[in-house]
Amino acid sequence: MTDSTIRTRTGERRQRESEGPAEADEQEREQCPECDGRLVSDDEHAETVCEDCGLVVEEGEIDRGPEWRAFDAAEKDEKSRVGAPTTNMMHDQGLSTNIGWQDKDAYGKALSNRQRQKMQRLRTWNERFRTRDSKERNLKQALGEIDRMASALGLPENVRETASVIYRRALEEDLLPGRSIEGVATASLYAAARQAGTPRSLDEITAVSRVEKDEVARTYRYVVRELGLEVQPADPESYVPRFASDLELSDETERRARNLLKTAKEKGVHSGKSPVGLAAASVYAAALLTNEKVTQNDVSEVASISEVTIRNRYHELLEAEDGTRV
Repeated sequence: MTDSTIRTRTGERRQRESEGPAEADEQEREQCPECDGRLVSDDEHAETVCEDCGLVVEEGEIDRGPEWRAFDAAEKDEKSRVGAPTTNMMHDQGLSTNIGWQDKDAYGKALSNRQRQKMQRLRTWNERFRTRDSKERNLKQALGEIDRMASALGLPENVRETASVIYRRALEEDLLPGRSIEGVATASLYAAARQAGTPRSLDEITAVSRVEKDEVARTYRYVVRELGLEVQPADPESYVPRFASDLELSDETERRARNLLKTAKEKGVHSGKSPVGLAAASVYAAALLTNEKVTQNDVSEVASISEVTIRNRYHELLEAEDGTRV
């Protein structure tokens, strides 16, 4: 080892000492003490070695992984002994025990009559302990309603999770007195869908809800105001992909519909108009421009908008498009 190398390493050691004990220890753990190379962990031999020179820095490390091996996802799920992750979509966040409804033992054999009666009693008491007070019963009913409506509307899991959080906040802020559980649950789902950028119209929400449209709208405004939710106005373009998919239209038609809406925004045609009506009209107008066979009745059924609205709006969109070309 030359004198210059010794002086260089001595200077580096003094620099690490001057940086403080915490930073020096961190650098020493990440770098090889001989060549300053990067250290890697060798799980197979339970060692920490230098990637450059091969120096074994630590040995006999503790393997904190499972003692079993799995070669596919199904085998991993079968051998894993941990439960499902917590979720706000269940009133107890998924932390309680669930007793299966199958009257079979661990080997798949049917239980005797005495054992079946015993398991039924256990299920009954387990259900009672899971919902011990009125608040938990309220939450269980509301989250069940949110899951049912979200499934009917085809909303993704992140929207259901957000809706569950909104309802929990409303319950904690004591916003439910004087309002129905179904109404607040529907309003929470409506707000969550708009926040996630996958909005559904008020008519679509009402179609799967157990409350009237006026109550949903009134409760939605109340929940948004009291909880201070940041809900942006619905963008007509967010409805276009779903309408085009339901009508089995081409990508070119969807692109033309988006362009029509962008032009309408630049011209200010969209101001004061229903976003759903504009989206439906843009899809119909784009289908006419691309010579795809779609009737106003088809678009009306998909978007839950009257044909009169579609006729009025699509003329306005085409006029704005022609004005831009001129």
